[in-house]
Amino acid sequence: MSVHLPVGGRPAAENHPTGARPAMKVEIYSDIACPWCYVGKRRFEQALERFEGKDGVEVVYRPYQLVPDAPEQARPHREWLAERYGPQALAMDARITEVGKSVGIDYDFDNALEVNTLRAHRLLHLAETEYGPAVQAALKERLLKAHFSEGVDVGDPEALAGLAAETGIDRERAAAYLAGDEGEAETRAALAEARAIGVTAVPTFVFEGQWAVQGGQEADTFLQVLRQVEAETARKITPIAPAGDTCEDGSCRI
Repeated sequence: MSVHLPVGGRPAAENHPTGARPAMKVEIYSDIACPWCYVGKRRFEQALERFEGKDGVEVVYRPYQLVPDAPEQARPHREWLAERYGPQALAMDARITEVGKSVGIDYDFDNALEVNTLRAHRLLHLAETEYGPAVQAALKERLLKAHFSEGVDVGDPEALAGLAAETGIDRERAAAYLAGDEGEAETRAALAEARAIGVTAVPTFVFEGQWAVQGGQEADTFLQVLRQVEAETARKITPIAPAGDTCEDGSCRI
């Protein structure tokens, strides 16, 4: 895992909806269509549970699209992946399926659907700005499970409104929000910002707006980073390991 200062790093207090400053802010750049993002989320949560200062950590999810031009109409995952990667597609799915089992994720690629994730990212923006980071995190988990384990079309507005309601978001508000273009400009701006600060693969975890860790690292590694950032927030820290498993534009490492 590498810890480094992303290009154009910014203070972590930016974009905090309440204006209150958490002891540590972690911004996780990820895509609903990224299998390593799901693994990384679970491993980071495992580390956070063991972190002594966990009550002072605020986690916010930021958007990133691996395939910005993905189709608006959902397609079977196996078919879509085979077209993109050929014979290695099955090996890619097999590897992440085994890794997923180690953190309690049941990937079902036979029934998964691939679709453009912009609408889902817009919904996550609504969750953060109107309901707060905790609800946003619950929605993120629900979206990932729906996409990877339940064969849900996460580009369908009705399905998204239903998932939102399951996490405490008013269903009518979510449906109305998705029916128009509300939040689209803000979401596209956030996607552009991710690239502007140097995010090129996901998941990417940005600590305090200064230090970034790429990949679905092991929980022990995330715990080490949390402790090190807590101890050294007043100064830059030294890179401590190579990057881990990530999904980059158009591909996932296998």
